[in-house]
Amino acid sequence: MSDNASMVRRVSAARLQAFIERVCREVGIPADDAAVIGELMTRADLNGSDGHGVFRLPQYVRRIQAGAVNVRPAIRIVAEAPAMALVDGDNGMGHLVMRFAAETAIRKAKSAGVAWVGVRWSNHAGPAALYASMPLAHDMIGLYLAVGNANHLPAWGGLDMLLSTNPIAVAIPALEEMPVVLDMATTVAAYGKVKTKAQRGETMPEGWMIDRTGRPLTDPKRAGEGFLLPIGGYKGYGLALVFGLLAGTLNGAAMGRDVVDFNNDDTTPTNTGHAIVAIDAKAFGDVIAFKRRVDALVRDLRASERLPGVDAIRIPGEGSQRAREERLRAGIPVPPALRSALDALASKLRVEPLG
Repeated sequence: MSDNASMVRRVSAARLQAFIERVCREVGIPADDAAVIGELMTRADLNGSDGHGVFRLPQYVRRIQAGAVNVRPAIRIVAEAPAMALVDGDNGMGHLVMRFAAETAIRKAKSAGVAWVGVRWSNHAGPAALYASMPLAHDMIGLYLAVGNANHLPAWGGLDMLLSTNPIAVAIPALEEMPVVLDMATTVAAYGKVKTKAQRGETMPEGWMIDRTGRPLTDPKRAGEGFLLPIGGYKGYGLALVFGLLAGTLNGAAMGRDVVDFNNDDTTPTNTGHAIVAIDAKAFGDVIAFKRRVDALVRDLRASERLPGVDAIRIPGEGSQRAREERLRAGIPVPPALRSALDALASKLRVEPLG
């Protein structure tokens, strides 16, 4: 690796959030909205989603300054029924649009027991788990789907990249154990991980990408010469397809050939689609009893017999929780290349740097 671990400086969550807010305000985002974006982006970094937090800030700013993102959107519900809604994000920052959608789903689920909210005309919103986890505070299960902001996946056996990493996240509350939070792309690696590898001068493991002849591709700077591999072979391709249909096509959002590669296009609105579902556990019976059953299953899994050489059985969401605890204590790591990019951004905008 080109970035020695000793060169990675750390900053507190409060300092990072304040920096993101300063940058957002400087490019025209109202203060209240900048605070929401700053909090959600910082939460992504705290949870270890390094490819979806402050790493994305220079890219967001480029697109805002190029006119591709509306900094003062009128986010609104354009269709609804008791257990559903369709949200038009008015091309606003995805974090704002998805917070609105999650709050709408939670509100409707309180009366209907379950609510599905689709979203169109949004933008990149960070890691999926941010939004799937929002219903947890209301004793609800959260489920989130999205269409990725660039196509890096062909149909199984094909070469034309017509699908994205189209992620899913599911968050399930527990009583004494931590919530079970699954957050995954339908590709072996999310493209944000490829971008962070490229910035850090690292190589990718074999199995993330192949070139157009089917050979392993491990240089992230050559990512444009190949494509990501789906999880589980053709099954991952099928998941990417149906998740995109549900989060994109159903809502009138971009899917397939209509997806805009926001990594290489700073001027075109993406019309990003999302979907979020909130399920009220109380609608299915005693919520405490349900949470106890989740606890029991988690403990059974963790205590189950392990293969030789396996040190522990891990539950989805544990890694993010450990990262959060460690980063709240020691600070969020900012590698040299990322710090340089953020310093350059601060200089360009004439705002106080991260420091």
